[in-house]
Amino acid sequence: MKKILLYVGILTILASCKSGDTGELVGVENKKPYFEPEPYGMVYIKAGSFNMGPSDQDVAWAQNVLSKTVTVEAFWMDDTEITNSEYRQFVYYVRDSIMRRMLAAQIEDFAITEDEYGNAIDPPLLNWEMEIDRQDEEQNNILNELYYSKEERFFNRKQIDTRKLMYEYFWIDYKQAASKNNRYNFETKQYEGFVYNNRGEKVEIANRSSFIFRDVINVYPDTMCWIADFTYSYNEPMATMYFWHAAYNNYPVVGVSWKQATAFCIWRTMRLNTALENRGEPFVHDYRLPSETEWEYAARGGLDLSMYPWGGYYTRNNEGCFLANFKPLRGNYTDDGFATTARVGSFEANEYGLYDMAGNVAEWTASAYDESAYIYTHDLNPDYKYNALPDDPPVLKRKVIRGGSWKDIAYYIQVSTRSYEYQDTAKSYIGFRCVRSYLGNSNE
Repeated sequence: MKKILLYVGILTILASCKSGDTGELVGVENKKPYFEPEPYGMVYIKAGSFNMGPSDQDVAWAQNVLSKTVTVEAFWMDDTEITNSEYRQFVYYVRDSIMRRMLAAQIEDFAITEDEYGNAIDPPLLNWEMEIDRQDEEQNNILNELYYSKEERFFNRKQIDTRKLMYEYFWIDYKQAASKNNRYNFETKQYEGFVYNNRGEKVEIANRSSFIFRDVINVYPDTMCWIADFTYSYNEPMATMYFWHAAYNNYPVVGVSWKQATAFCIWRTMRLNTALENRGEPFVHDYRLPSETEWEYAARGGLDLSMYPWGGYYTRNNEGCFLANFKPLRGNYTDDGFATTARVGSFEANEYGLYDMAGNVAEWTASAYDESAYIYTHDLNPDYKYNALPDDPPVLKRKVIRGGSWKDIAYYIQVSTRSYEYQDTAKSYIGFRCVRSYLGNSNE
């Protein structure tokens, strides 16, 4: 018994010595190592280099696509384009948050005014656990102004006024914050530079908040684009049904502008990080639109010098079937199986597991469009961005789109073809997918 007590005492002493500070530099470690989980619906794109640019002859004298060897760091990418169902989740969140703000202003149960310790919360938070009762007369009276007025209703149907679905979002302008002239001066203990806000105004930097930009945008897709994009063409069923009907749940969302797609990425980031924070887990990097370099690298699927995501030089397989949803044979839209858009994933994925990187809908990228961008961008994660201001000329509001669409000929579905659209426009043939930077060294 004495021996057992002696051993226990020795072990206790050793354990106490082991937990003490030895004075050595050991770093600050988390309780457990971090392993980034695979995001739902995304695939891992490993880091690598490739020859960016044409794998075939370009349009004569265009000179806006030059060959260039570049390196891209690892990232995650949605395996399909964002669908109507997924984008509706964003729209419903905006709708519900507006409803709850309206209710919280008059019904205290919809507002959280104190934390768990009894401290006041200012401004109050929305209580998402409180259910909205559409049958409750008081709640209905409060929410009435969110619906179309009686004179605007069709067949007297009570519907949400989509013009009121406004989303407020924020982002940090790291480019301006990184400028040496805009850094914090530790000698004078203040900022001394100027920053251009998103209205184009030059303002003196007051503090870190000067680099945080705010915008408000309507989130509902432009469903009328199905009619506006085509003259002398009957597309009313798509305009009235495509976005919200269950039959189109798994079709790519369209009619979304570049700014709406960017707002979606910010909301998606906020949604995930809020859930991680509630579970006590570390944040992940922001969701965002891919740069055009990342998009082309992912579309190639590791196959160098390939014209299309499947690696071949032809748009048909050995059985004569088309390999993507585009406009073949001078307007025989249905020869590939679909007249307009197709369900996401209707064609085979590329070597990285990405679907519809050619055709279906063209996709927004984060990059601004400049014909000579390949000449001056860096060869490590090359990218060119420009935060277009409201009064800027249209040429500065061009954003790169990639992949081609259901209405485009084969040239536009090549992996190296770059085109553009204006950031404040919405088209029936442009959608998007998100990416997220990989945390850590991809070669570990």
